[in-house]
Amino acid sequence: MNTPSENPVDTAIAVSKPWFVYLVRAANGSLYCGISDDPVRRFAKHQSGKGARFFLSSPAMALVYTEVCRDKSEALRQERLIKKLKKSAKECLVASAAAGLSL
Repeated sequence: MNTPSENPVDTAIAVSKPWFVYLVRAANGSLYCGISDDPVRRFAKHQSGKGARFFLSSPAMALVYTEVCRDKSEALRQERLIKKLKKSAKECLVASAAAGLSL
């Protein structure tokens, strides 16, 4: 049985759910940046053509970068920073993520 004192804990856990900023590679080689609380599910949406208009001209091919953020606000800030980067800098993020997986 849940007591009223347990509900704030449940709420705090839900509020502290991590968010992610992610990069998806399109078939034409371009990179799409977005945020989600579940990047794998969001990538599946992009692949199905329901995630973003960006992928209408070139389908989503691979989820190539994810970065965990403490909350949605931080994820939005990080997304803005990444979107301002040149493509070469975004490719460095992708390469660093790939290198981390191969260790």
